[in-house]
Formats: sequence, structure tokens, C-alpha cells
Amino acid sequence: MSLKSSKKIKKNRYELEVEVDAQEFEKAVNNSFKKNIKKISIPGFRKGKAPRSFVEKYYGENVFYEDAVNEIYPKALQEAIDATDLDVINDKIDFDILKIGKEGLLFKAAVTVKPEVEIENYKGIEITRKPIEVTEDDINKEINRIRERNSRLVSVEKRKSQDGDVVIFDFKGSIYGKAFDGGEAENYTLTIGKGQFIPGFEEQLIGHNSGEEFDIDVTFPDDYQEKSLAGKPAVFKIKLHEIKHRELPDLDDEFVKDVSEFNTLNEYKESIKKQLTDLKTRESDMDADDQMINKVIDLLKADIPEAMFENKLEDIIRDFAYKLHAQGLTLESYMKYTAMDNNAIKKQFRPQAERQVKLRLALEKIAELENLSATQEELEEKYKSFAEQYKTDIDKVKKIINEKDLLKDIAVEKAIDLLRENCINK
Repeated sequence: MSLKSSKKIKKNRYELEVEVDAQEFEKAVNNSFKKNIKKISIPGFRKGKAPRSFVEKYYGENVFYEDAVNEIYPKALQEAIDATDLDVINDKIDFDILKIGKEGLLFKAAVTVKPEVEIENYKGIEITRKPIEVTEDDINKEINRIRERNSRLVSVEKRKSQDGDVVIFDFKGSIYGKAFDGGEAENYTLTIGKGQFIPGFEEQLIGHNSGEEFDIDVTFPDDYQEKSLAGKPAVFKIKLHEIKHRELPDLDDEFVKDVSEFNTLNEYKESIKKQLTDLKTRESDMDADDQMINKVIDLLKADIPEAMFENKLEDIIRDFAYKLHAQGLTLESYMKYTAMDNNAIKKQFRPQAERQVKLRLALEKIAELENLSATQEELEEKYKSFAEQYKTDIDKVKKIINEKDLLKDIAVEKAIDLLRENCINK
């Protein structure tokens, strides 16, 4: 294979002229003959036994050309691309044969490439970092959350239901006097105030005694997921069986010993404070990164091919489907449950795809401008990390993950670090 020429034919589009010599093309033609001969019948020969010369004489010397081109074309085109500095993306390829025969194959292919990118003033991006402060109230809220998790339910006999109580009740709903699907249950358990039911329902459970029967009047929200109920008034007949409240454990050293590795309440509070500080630090870092990324994307100047967005969108949806599968769902069942179709799914993930493509282009350009690259040691360390993560042999990882792509990933990570180091905190 040899690259005869490479020229830009329009924005983000290049045309390559590629030649496959006679020897290589002859090898592909012969492979095609061997693959197809068993299906070929020639008068005077048993099926699949005719020599190639007879087959070509009978059907024409170009009988195996199409199959030979299909075999040799992908490799020849990739070698031609590798011989250029073009960063080709997965998109429609316009292919045309210029010459074919015993002398070899000459073809041209138009490919889409990554756009030319400009970015300036990416150092000194201003961000407003969230303050990292853990108050006594924050600590107490976290401890109370843990106390609630370790609480026990106690029946209430001599008072009416309150916000936060756990109630057990029967309900039967109707709209204009007619029952509807899903509007009835017995011995249903609900924590008042958790927002499990439609707005207005739980509030009307407050102020009643065990054994009491009463009605609850509500209106389904206009955007309710079950369209047949959306916006309609409903009456629920309630029979309240039991009221329970959560009895929290005493907040003392014994509680601390039960729920942690510490012996005293003060030690436990210090531990909670550290956990919350670490959490808020991570949240602050993520928010700072988000601000930085948004501003970097705004600085990007590039005429991006639609194919880049579409390719990334397919990757994101494929990853989403994989995560659903891990939860025992298929993408098709998810769309059915959420009343979505393929267009709706694409619309949902389109902004994410655009953001990722733009960010990657910006970071690759910054890495280029700053001469950021990976050392051999860094490359090996990455491969080692992947091998440990997936619990497999490092040589297998190297076969799966392309070295060229991984080098780019490391350079991009360095570009992110550079941006972080040069951010200005307002």
C-alpha cells in the first residue's frame, strides 16, 4: 500500500488517494477465489473444483474483484491514514475506485477529521470556590441521621398522628365516584412528611387517632406520570389502623460504642466532623472543576463535525444501557417505563455529549500548546493501574487499550492539572 496524495476538499474533510500494488491485490483476489470456489459451478467441472483461470474466463476476470476490494480496502485505508497526520473520526466515508486490474488497485476515500481548534486565555480562569465549613449543626444533623437509622418504632396509643410518625392504614381512591387502578391498598405503611404520596395527601393524615376513618381530598399534579390521572381531583377513603413514632437511642458513650469504633461522644463528633469536612472538600473541588470546565468550553473556537457529537452520544447511551443491565434492566424496558423513545433518549443525553466533545477538544489543544506528553513510565503505570482495576494481566490490557489513545488521555489529564494550578480563586 502507498499513499499517493492527501488533500483538503472542504471543511473537516480530506480526500486520500491510495494505491495497492499488483502483488497485494493479486493476493486478495486469490483469497477471494479460495473463499468462494466451493459455491461456483462451471460446465465440465465438479462444483467447487474448477481452476481459477476457468472461472475468470467463464464469469469475467473481475469476478473476484469486489470481494478482494472488501478484504483489502479497510487495512489499506488505515495504513494510508496512519501515514498522514490526520486525526480521522468515525463518520461516512466516500469511496471511489479509480483503477482496478492485474496492475493493482487505485482508490480514493474522503474522510472526516477533527476540526482545527483555537483556544486562548485558558490560564488564570477565575472561579468562586465554595467555603469548606462544618458547623455544630451539621455534625448534629449527621448524628441524628445515624440515630434515626438505629431507632425503633413504638406504637402510639394516646395521641393523634403527627408529622414524622409512621402510620399504617387502608386507602381506597376514586375520581368522580369511580375507583381507578392503583388507587387501593390495605395495611399500607407510610412515614408522614417523607413525600411518598402526591402533594397534599400526607398533610391530611396529621391529627387523627388510631381506628379513625376519614376522607382525603387531593388533586393529581398536571405532570403526573399516569396521564389518565393527571390534573384530576380524587377522594381517598382512609382507615387509620396504627400510629408509631421513632424512638431514638440516647446520645451517649454507649450509643457511640454501638455504632462506631470510638469510645466517647467527643471522639465520635470529631470523626463526624472530619468526614463532613472531607465530603465538603470534595464537593467544593467538584464545583470548582465544573466552573473551570464551563469557562474552558466557552473559550473554545472550533467548527465541530456533527459526527463527533453523534459518536459520543452513542457511547454515552451504550454506557447507560450497560449500567441499566447491571441493575437487571434493559434500555428498551427503561424507555417503556419512562414513556420515552430513541429520540427522547438522545435528546436527554445530547447536552452531555456536546459538553464532553468540546471539553476533550479544548484539553487536547491545551496539551498541544503546552507540549504536555506522557513519559514511558507514566504510560506503564497507567497500564498497570488498569490491570489491577480489572484484575487481569497487563499484557492483555495492552492489547485492548490502544497505546496512542492512552498517551492522549494522559496528556489530557496533565492539561486539566495545568488548568487547576492556574485558576484564580475569587
